[in-house]
Amino acid sequence: MSENTQIDFIYLSEPDMIKAGVKNMPGCVDAMEEMFGLLHKGDYRMAGANNDSHGAMVTFPENPEIATMPRHTPDRRLMAMPAYLGGDYQTCGVKWYGSNIANREKGLPRSILMFTLNDTDTGAPLAHMSANLLSAYRTGAVPGVGARHLARKDSKVVGLLGPGVMGKTSIAAFMAVCPQIDTLKIKGRGQKSLDSFLSWVKESFPQITNVQVVDTLEDVVRDADIVTYCNSGETGDISSYPVIKREWVKPGAFISMPAYCRLDQGLEESDVRKVMDNIGLYEAWHEEVPKPAHMYIPIIGCRFMDMIDEGLMTKDQLEDLGSIVTATSPGRQNDQEIIVLSVGGLPTEDVAWATKIYHNAMKHNIGVKLNLWETPELS
Repeated sequence: MSENTQIDFIYLSEPDMIKAGVKNMPGCVDAMEEMFGLLHKGDYRMAGANNDSHGAMVTFPENPEIATMPRHTPDRRLMAMPAYLGGDYQTCGVKWYGSNIANREKGLPRSILMFTLNDTDTGAPLAHMSANLLSAYRTGAVPGVGARHLARKDSKVVGLLGPGVMGKTSIAAFMAVCPQIDTLKIKGRGQKSLDSFLSWVKESFPQITNVQVVDTLEDVVRDADIVTYCNSGETGDISSYPVIKREWVKPGAFISMPAYCRLDQGLEESDVRKVMDNIGLYEAWHEEVPKPAHMYIPIIGCRFMDMIDEGLMTKDQLEDLGSIVTATSPGRQNDQEIIVLSVGGLPTEDVAWATKIYHNAMKHNIGVKLNLWETPELS
């Protein structure tokens, strides 16, 4: 009997992804929590010899010698982010990431993303899918996992810098795990993004009855139970990164940082808990970039790695979210402690949520079935 060599896969457009549940934030938070449990067990692989690399990135020179080569502009990069995830997932895949902040002038998102999900055994494609929403929701869901374990249960006030896509998905995740939230304090750059955000909040979360647009970072942070910076900008000059100062921070605050920022000296003190979504990711970044790493990768966890280099803290003062999720390490221990979560983003997150969406799409016959081959020409 001859073997069946036919390979089919499904293509999921952005509308297909929505039908398949990509915007189901409570489900996404649960999937990310499962994923962190697998990370803690070591049942995963990412790129690089250390199996923890964020991915492989193509960047461009400031002044190319070849006329047709793209020139470096803020946030211009091409990147492949592969990963394998075990447990009940048993899938692998890669997100292909094209980004240029100038896209906004063309009416396009800053980043345009695709994801390919593969069978781990054969490497055959299972699905090729639009990934902007996939990436946005998995990014927002991680702060939700953090808030589930590290925010005060009675959190009511969120301070947000950057009311864009990441801001929306972070708020959605916070609402999924802290249902008493009723107040938002928001700082944005442009009226268009603020108006879009305010309309979205009104439609999505009518229980948020107090929404304040504020003018300063201090206004964002003061009296907030949860603080998150979700802004974008150019790296290089650390002094230009938006700061958060300890004197502004309410005792017991949970500080979620998925974007570029810096802490003042008070928040770098040892009594402020410093949690990372995956310590290995930051160790890999620290190996890959010049020092100080925070100059090149503006996520606050890279500053923590620089602090270790500078003798300002030790590695054993870092905490891992996977360890907290599995109850190997404690979550919030009292209502006064200040906890900072660094969110760097992991390819395993894409694999986890893409696998859930793929199975749902197959169950409900969503997407376009495509054929790779009946029998391969070369074998």
